[in-house]
Amino acid sequence: MLAANSPAERAEALILLTSRLTELIETETALFEAHRPLEAKPFQDEKSKLATIYRREIAAVKSEPDRLEAAPLALKQQLKTVTAAFTEALHANGRAVDSLRVLTEGIVRSVADEAARLRDQDAGYGPGSARPPSSAPAIAVNQRA
Repeated sequence: MLAANSPAERAEALILLTSRLTELIETETALFEAHRPLEAKPFQDEKSKLATIYRREIAAVKSEPDRLEAAPLALKQQLKTVTAAFTEALHANGRAVDSLRVLTEGIVRSVADEAARLRDQDAGYGPGSARPPSSAPAIAVNQRA
């Protein structure tokens, strides 16, 4: 929970929290869109912690609306504005994550298909087939000799 002694302090803290979370998500989205998702790893812990605090605080405000009710109108408006930006950043992030997932699944599928094709090409009999790898060569024994 946010440390706040009044609805105004709570609104200000929530504005700061939401703004920072939005900034992290927008940075992550840009990295995903640039196909550089590994560069987002350094700030994942901070994003996760802030998201947890945000979820808890929003749940508390929903269950106890008076937590923000007496905040000045200007702060309430600012909170609405940063919340709208946060929501848009989440939607953009979701689209980027989905695109990255589809791309990754396509690459994995292509690699698996190629591995299967190569495996199938090396097996079997006839022209173009290869002997399966083994540690010892095949030996034929003539028991009449």
